[in-house]
Amino acid sequence: MRVQIPLRTLIALTLALTAPLAALAQKGFGPLDPTPPKDLTPEQIIAKFAARETEFAQARDNYTFRQSVKVDTIDEDTGKVDGEYQQVTDIVFDKDGKRAEHVVFAPQNTLERLMLQQQDLDDIEHGFPFVLTTTDLPKFDIQYLGRQKVDELDTYVFSATPKVISLKDREFRGKVWVDQQDLQIVLIDGKIVPDDFRRGHENVSPPFATYYEQVDGKYWFPTYTNADATIHEPATKDTLSADTHFRSVVRYTDYKQFRSTSRIIYNGEDITNKHTDDQSPGNGNPPAPAAPPK
Repeated sequence: MRVQIPLRTLIALTLALTAPLAALAQKGFGPLDPTPPKDLTPEQIIAKFAARETEFAQARDNYTFRQSVKVDTIDEDTGKVDGEYQQVTDIVFDKDGKRAEHVVFAPQNTLERLMLQQQDLDDIEHGFPFVLTTTDLPKFDIQYLGRQKVDELDTYVFSATPKVISLKDREFRGKVWVDQQDLQIVLIDGKIVPDDFRRGHENVSPPFATYYEQVDGKYWFPTYTNADATIHEPATKDTLSADTHFRSVVRYTDYKQFRSTSRIIYNGEDITNKHTDDQSPGNGNPPAPAAPPK
């Protein structure tokens, strides 16, 4: 995930992804076939999968789920964790049917070599679970790269590059794998851009990969994000160079549909989001886990 490091010099980010990207060259991923698709043009595929992603984005807004975040710094000499940030949050609906976040597990933050800030959490919520809707298409230059087998899935592969790169409107840049049958994103690999190298505002975003699973028989939901990288601080006349190796894992679990996009009208009144059972997901009081979630 994106991290902020208070440095006196510019930061060079060295990619050291081990779990996500290395897997692309190993088992589970077939060779990339760059030949054009047979039945549809790349432009038609893009339009169709963006329409499906639009449907998914609307559907996901009606699901509750648990978001678990863990960021570790790794001692290069011992290979052991020497600092950790962890937080588990339930994304639910309150009694008025509005989205609410309830932190259910948050041990003391022991990170010393990294500093997280609000934009990091925004990346987790909006950037890591990337969705490319019809409305989003004009923001990106989408290029067809080919077809590739991913495990048992036949996928189309595209590159996505923001047309405008701005610190005020940071976007995903990287590769996108789209299932040929469902025309939905099943894997992304890239990073959030741009990095910020302004003195006193240094903030860099590591490359990451997000995996999606079909959890309701209809839509592919993001379930797992992983990044493993080393941030390098160059030497100055007063300091030695320093490397900070960190790993971050974000899991999205326990998806449950809280409401549908249809409305329930009774005697002229909208009663779609009204609940009488105190145990409903919208009661605002999700049970805290008895032990740290795994």
